[in-house]
Amino acid sequence: MSAYAELAVTTNFSFLRGASHPQEIVARADELGLTAIGIADRNSLAGVVRAYDEARKRKIKLLTGSRLVTVDGFEVLAYPTDRAAYGRLCHLITAGNLKAKKGECHLALEEILNAAEGQIFIALPPPMLSRGASRERLTAFTSRLGALVRAAAGRTFLAGVHYHRGDEPRRLGLLAELGGELHAPLVAVNDIFYHAPERRPFADLLTCIREKCTIAEAGLRLSINAERHLKTPAEMARLFAKFPDAIARTARIAESCRFSLSELKYEYPDEPVPSGKTAQQHLEDLAWTGAQERYPKDKYPHGIPDDVRKQLNDELAVIGKLDYARYFLTVHDLVSFARRQEKEILCQGRGSAANSVVCFCLGITSVNPDKSNLLFARFISENRGEPPDIDIDFEHERREEVIQYIYRRYGRHRAAICATVVHYRSRRAIRETGKALGLTEDVTAALAKTVWGYGDGLLDDHIRQAGLDPANPAIRQAVALAGELIGFPRHLSQHVGGFVLTRAPLDNTVPIGNAAMDDRTFIEWDKDDIDTLGLMKVDVLALGMLSCLRRGLDLLKDHYGAEYSLATLPQDDSAVYEMLSRADSIGVFQVESRAQMSMLPRLKPKCFYDLVIEVAIVRPGPIQGDMVHPY
Repeated sequence: MSAYAELAVTTNFSFLRGASHPQEIVARADELGLTAIGIADRNSLAGVVRAYDEARKRKIKLLTGSRLVTVDGFEVLAYPTDRAAYGRLCHLITAGNLKAKKGECHLALEEILNAAEGQIFIALPPPMLSRGASRERLTAFTSRLGALVRAAAGRTFLAGVHYHRGDEPRRLGLLAELGGELHAPLVAVNDIFYHAPERRPFADLLTCIREKCTIAEAGLRLSINAERHLKTPAEMARLFAKFPDAIARTARIAESCRFSLSELKYEYPDEPVPSGKTAQQHLEDLAWTGAQERYPKDKYPHGIPDDVRKQLNDELAVIGKLDYARYFLTVHDLVSFARRQEKEILCQGRGSAANSVVCFCLGITSVNPDKSNLLFARFISENRGEPPDIDIDFEHERREEVIQYIYRRYGRHRAAICATVVHYRSRRAIRETGKALGLTEDVTAALAKTVWGYGDGLLDDHIRQAGLDPANPAIRQAVALAGELIGFPRHLSQHVGGFVLTRAPLDNTVPIGNAAMDDRTFIEWDKDDIDTLGLMKVDVLALGMLSCLRRGLDLLKDHYGAEYSLATLPQDDSAVYEMLSRADSIGVFQVESRAQMSMLPRLKPKCFYDLVIEVAIVRPGPIQGDMVHPY
């Protein structure tokens, strides 16, 4: 059996074009016995990490690439052969993104040629060439392909797709002849848009949503058959029986692409440290200096408590072993920036980091971990192999000052916010599906009103509640397709504040694009993607309650002459606990919900740690686990 690698794959991260998840495509390719699978989304690398995560669980090789589409419609698959070429591809996509508004990428052929070093190019002839293109269109394509061959001699190929029309042998023969004349040999591809043929109706739905038309109006914008799916090597060899070299070249191209996303780990930036010191030594000096301030002689006559001293030494040892000192220095720098402003920006670290003695001594958190006795391993562990994740809340009205400081501090070429993948929720999925299928607006509105959130699709009872017949074929089709659309990615948006920072230019690692918000840029990967690759993230978040606390602290100072910080606020005011025990907590952050107000008179908190327990136990997990009443 001939070895075959599929090199033209569009996933659902070519939004509203691909009809399968990257994981589905990789899994199916492995099941079919393909030598390798190449993921190449439209002017993007957004889906490659999910494909990589699936591929490393299997035996199949993954090729990371992109389908580059110029502003005048020329399309070429680009696959980097090594790490340097991958960086050039990221930089190319970034340049196209930053010239355009959010969600668009403007590329010119000249820019692709300038990034040609180390790339393997597979040019995709326009669809009209399949049906006999005009001489003008053929000349334009030939000219661009020739330019590509000159820029990447020996690394440029011409894609041949078997469309299952009557003239395929003749058309593929003409393409092979053209490729031979221009020194761009023919390569067999199937130009995949879904992993299995049964996804074809769903692919048609996505086309209609993208083109803002109904199925009845779509015409030639839809595929003519259900053949744009993965096929076995034997089937591809049969389709290209007259062009066996076109099949053989796919495996040779896959062998030439040596780059793997696993090479992108541990590129955290070098933090400035005093001359003659390492980052670890500087972190230790800052931590011990902070410990002296947190445990002053007037309150701790014997100095830093022995258990704190031991815990700090242990934490610093783990940080040094895992080489995370620079990360902690970054977080310390952001907190220091907030506090050295003429009017301090109130901030507070939270999450598992709040238990860290290091974070407490660096001023990142204001909760004394000596009183909680939780495990540092919840935050960082040698065994888990996960990077630290520190969430820092800032006053919501002033967080933008911190964000712009990060951009200035590292430069936009080394800092950007993570992406968030926006998925279809139930109501939008039903509305857009119904519109594409030509259902009237009152029908789709009635269906949409019966669900909320992501949901699991529409049950027959919900359909009846909408006054509709669940046995109606049009309703059944709409409900089935809407069910597939729920949870499907729709577009990328920016994360609420998770920054990725790199030592080298960030767009050597992942493409950067413009956000809809002014002066914001974000990468194409979300939190799960960067976790998969082991890249570290600094969360710069906003909390409205910190703005309220800032006003409260200012009022105390102005009217009572009392100067407090979050760390020095007294926690033993009995009047406060009496108030909370009466459930008089409207307006009190975190304990003003009905569930919290119901619990407060039963627990009758007497100290701050009682409140910690009370807030923690009124959560879905403890409630569903029947832990509340035993406690």
